[in-house]
Amino acid sequence: MTRRGRGFWAAAVALALLLAGVVSWYASTSPDGLERVAEDHGFVDRAEDHLLDDSPLAGYGVEGVDDERLSGGLAGVAGVLVTLAVGAVVFRLVRRRGRGATGAP
Repeated sequence: MTRRGRGFWAAAVALALLLAGVVSWYASTSPDGLERVAEDHGFVDRAEDHLLDDSPLAGYGVEGVDDERLSGGLAGVAGVLVTLAVGAVVFRLVRRRGRGATGAP
């Protein structure tokens, strides 16, 4: 990868982390679309807890962080990092498989 390419990817990752960590502070506290429809049609009270509701990142926040804005920002940053890590692993696996199939170096 060229120096310019590395700079682009570094800037893209930094922008994604900035958006997840800071811009998420200003996200609406109103219910999301599905929750709003459930409220409007009167079946929101029939919702059941998800199996992972007690996980550390459940509910768009980080467990144990009292400040809602900070908690949401940290959860966003964690989500971006996990997504980038999974994407990088998948990309490398696909790239390796493609090289092996064609015999290219």
